[in-house]
Amino acid sequence: MQGLIGKKVGMTSVFDENGKNVPCTVLQAGPCVVTQIKTVEKDGYFAVQLGFDEKKEKHTTKAELGHFKKVNTTPKRKLIEFSGFPEGQVKEGEVLTVELFRPDNWVDVRGWSKGRGFQGVVKRHGFSGVGGTTHGQSDRLRHPGSVGASSFPSRVLPGMRMAGHMGTNKVMSISMRVMKLMPESNLILVKGSVPGPKSGYVIITK
Repeated sequence: MQGLIGKKVGMTSVFDENGKNVPCTVLQAGPCVVTQIKTVEKDGYFAVQLGFDEKKEKHTTKAELGHFKKVNTTPKRKLIEFSGFPEGQVKEGEVLTVELFRPDNWVDVRGWSKGRGFQGVVKRHGFSGVGGTTHGQSDRLRHPGSVGASSFPSRVLPGMRMAGHMGTNKVMSISMRVMKLMPESNLILVKGSVPGPKSGYVIITK
């Protein structure tokens, strides 16, 4: 799909054509530089690689510097390939902006959920805990309880919901309506919420 790399700025609300107050997420979409075009003859498939967000040269490897100098651009922090651009529509070194989209378009937005670290079963899976704090039960309120039988199968089955790492998963919000474009600031307002923290990277596709 055709798309751009961007950042989540925050949330706001706008009035639609019917006067209804609609909650929206503000996204910075681009500007993205076409850093490479993959071809079937050379790479075995066709795709357009876009670069977004400036990166200091001292934090860039020599191989990456050479990659960016081929298209006369500065080092970029995020590189993503898109396979939906028609062949010949864009060329290496071209800059794509938020004008790739139009108001009332419908887009999919991919982001990475907020990292929560190591969490227990109550927060991670919504368990209610083991009973209350009465009947001599003083330290089991937020515990998972039994995780399996002791006699058979004498082991914990795969997929058992337990405490562990939570967040930083790739999440996609599908069919989000574009409410407003601000080309002068490369901002796009989409209806609803988008996964991830503020300043988190997102991938916006038509």
